[in-house]
Amino acid sequence: EKTLVEIIDDNNQINLAKYINYVSAPQAGAIATFSGTTRDTFEGKTVVELRYEAYVPMAIKNLKSICSAARSSWDLHSIAVAHRLGIVPVGETSVFVAVSATHRADSLDACKFLIDELKASVPIWKKEVYSDGEVWKENPEFLERRLELGKDGGCCRRKIETAAHDKKSCCKPKVKVEEAID
Repeated sequence: EKTLVEIIDDNNQINLAKYINYVSAPQAGAIATFSGTTRDTFEGKTVVELRYEAYVPMAIKNLKSICSAARSSWDLHSIAVAHRLGIVPVGETSVFVAVSATHRADSLDACKFLIDELKASVPIWKKEVYSDGEVWKENPEFLERRLELGKDGGCCRRKIETAAHDKKSCCKPKVKVEEAID
C-alpha cells in the first residue's frame, strides 16, 4: 500500500506537487485532490490568519487509520495527506489530500471521505484570527460525529457551548471568542 501521511512543522508550506507526484502512477487513471486554504473573510469579519495545533503522534496514527479505512472501501492506488501546523496566512494551504485510483469515482469518493474523516476525528485544532479578535473553531463534522456517538460535548464533566449548526455553512460553530486588546 502506497500511503504518505505528514504533519508539516510551523512556518513550512505544503508542497502540493510533492503529494500529486507521490500518488501519480501509470495505472492510475484518476487523481482527486482537496486543498484547504485560508480565506480572507468569515461572516463579515476580516480573517488575518489561521493557527493550527495538534497532538502529532495521535494525529498521524488517526490519519493512517483513516487511510486504511479508505482502502477497504475503494480500489485505490495511492494516498497522500498533509496537514500544516502553526500560522497559515490568507491564501496558503493548511491541508492537502491526494488520492489516485484506476477510476475517478473511487478517487473522488475516497478524497471526500478522507477530508471529512480528518475533520471529524483527527486531533488538530484551528484558531481563526480576525482583525478584531480570534476564535477556536470546531468542525461541523466533529460536532455531527459527537452527536452520533451520544456525547454531550464535554470532557471532565464540563459542557462546551457552541452556536447552532447551520447546514448551509461549513463553519458556523464557535467555541470561544477572545477580543483583541487595543
